Amino acid sequence: MKALSEFRGVWVFSENLDLMLELLGKGSELADKLSVELTAVLMGYNVKDQTSKLIEHGADKIFIVDRPALKNFYVEPYTSALVQLVQQHKPEILLIGSTRRGREVASRLATRLETGCVPDCTELSIDDGGRLIMSRMVYGGNAIATEVCRVKPQIATVPPRVFEKLEFKERKGEVVEADVELEEPRTEVVETREIEAAKVKVEEAKVIVSGGRGVEKKEDFEILEELAEILGGQVGNSRPLAEDRKWFTEWIGLSGHKVRPSLYVACGISGVIQHVAGIRDSHVIVAINKDAEAPIFEVADYVVVGDLYEVVPALSVALRKLLKGG
Repeated sequence: MKALSEFRGVWVFSENLDLMLELLGKGSELADKLSVELTAVLMGYNVKDQTSKLIEHGADKIFIVDRPALKNFYVEPYTSALVQLVQQHKPEILLIGSTRRGREVASRLATRLETGCVPDCTELSIDDGGRLIMSRMVYGGNAIATEVCRVKPQIATVPPRVFEKLEFKERKGEVVEADVELEEPRTEVVETREIEAAKVKVEEAKVIVSGGRGVEKKEDFEILEELAEILGGQVGNSRPLAEDRKWFTEWIGLSGHKVRPSLYVACGISGVIQHVAGIRDSHVIVAINKDAEAPIFEVADYVVVGDLYEVVPALSVALRKLLKGG
């Protein structure tokens, strides 16, 4: 094992540019605390035009691997490139975006480097000893686990919309063409098919109007869709509507999509801990439920005790009138 003193610097990586910018925001704070350099690892094909944006959002240095072999995402070449870079330059902290692909890379990277990896961190800080303190939700959102790594690099994966991007700032940074060998992928894409998807990913939506068991029929989501349209948002749903009623294939909650919108409107959602854990970082939560004892009222900023079939349409009418200035 390398001496811990050999490791220095904070690195961030994600194949998702927006998430990379969010990681730079938190990475900048950690790097300042440690008085070290903040580095972004940029990989893909024809991605050189992204370097200026990364520097403007906090990166002091960028290692770039721009190869045709990285046009499609295969875990083996991405992992092999990161392993070589880490072994060559020895960062003490590596933040990786917690996407489906990012989690796969992070786990493989930690295994090859014989170090730890803490998944889905929602809080990151530096203690007095210079160690990375990583916190994440456990036990279905009923508790927060705080963990540290005994060896370096310290690897943490971070979900989207947990941390804020830094404000754009004109600044200079160093861009280094990385000299690495890419492993051949063990799989091959033989066909791709388009699937029906929302125009905006639910994690990226600023406003979400979500329905739960209180919605009696799938067709009744039309009233939620109308409210979401007025608010410029997107419709979501709780797990029971996907898992039990089979109305949808995805859901919002600890085991589904974790969201952080400016406004979350929960319609007919009881608010079990797993759902609350997925929306807890929303800036404002409005809960509409006819059950005055619904658990979601405990976390909501605004509470409406009433039938969603009466409240939601009335709210839509009022908002349309307000927006028209009448």
